[in-house]
Amino acid sequence: MAKAIEEIKLSGNQTLTVGHFGLGARGTGVGSAKLQVHDGDTITARAVGNFGVRFLGVDAPEISFMLPGANQQFISLSDQRWENFLTDPFAGPAGVAFAQALLPGLLDHLRANTGPGIAANHHRHADKAQKELVRQVENDKTQLGMSDENLQFFLAFAMEITDRYGRMLAYINRQQNSVPRPADYNTRLLNSGLISPYFIWPNIDPFRRVGSLLDAVPPPFSDIPASEDGKKLRDAQAAVRATRQMQEGLFDAQDPLRLQPFEIRLLAQRRAPSRWVINLSAADNMLIPPQEYYTVPNVEDRLFIPDDYVLLFVEKGWQKG
Repeated sequence: MAKAIEEIKLSGNQTLTVGHFGLGARGTGVGSAKLQVHDGDTITARAVGNFGVRFLGVDAPEISFMLPGANQQFISLSDQRWENFLTDPFAGPAGVAFAQALLPGLLDHLRANTGPGIAANHHRHADKAQKELVRQVENDKTQLGMSDENLQFFLAFAMEITDRYGRMLAYINRQQNSVPRPADYNTRLLNSGLISPYFIWPNIDPFRRVGSLLDAVPPPFSDIPASEDGKKLRDAQAAVRATRQMQEGLFDAQDPLRLQPFEIRLLAQRRAPSRWVINLSAADNMLIPPQEYYTVPNVEDRLFIPDDYVLLFVEKGWQKG
């Protein structure tokens, strides 16, 4: 089935996010235009197609992604073509041009973490994470006595509801009437040690209550995870540090994850990073430039700030590095 919201290609490199909807449901059928039109600028509609849900606060190793030269097709990381590409992603004219767009430090970082076997390493970790999420959903279905047809999910949104690909941005859990619920899937997978934290402001915690985006900007020189609104960050840091100490999951002593999922995407798209970074362990007032994210060594200490929001941080007293 087609996606209810998707990104389509226009001429050149332009894209457009579009949706596919029909008249809203009414009882067991579909309502008429007269029933579903509220006034001259509001209509009740139902989605025609599926929604993707992108888990907030986390980043899983990529099972597949768009490989350069593969006509925008998603290719499994187990494919030999990924092995060839990640052995030297800066080879060829396009690779050389991409390397020239990167600062020397970032280029050195990426070169140090690519090479033979990187694609297979990434796919091994992706396979484990995918199987764990399937296991969690199947267990929930069994515990609730549900079938595939009637299992439902509960989504909690933060500041932004969808991304540019039309995917819902949410913390997602099983739907149940009784309380308490188990931890959301985002947290369960992070606690398993099989996926990375990936916090992108302002989508940090769906249960925060702020008056405006400017109010949501954390004050400089503050311990952000220790703040009242920092519970998701604190919990993520604790989970990742425990996994690292035990040398399990992504930090397996014999087979640690070499490239972060977002780095796979940057390399494949030949796109320089664009989000600024706050070092959550520093309690300072510095916004680290996008191409220096790697200078914050621990993934759980990185809070990414999209460029569109940087001026809000500067207004609040943060300094661009």
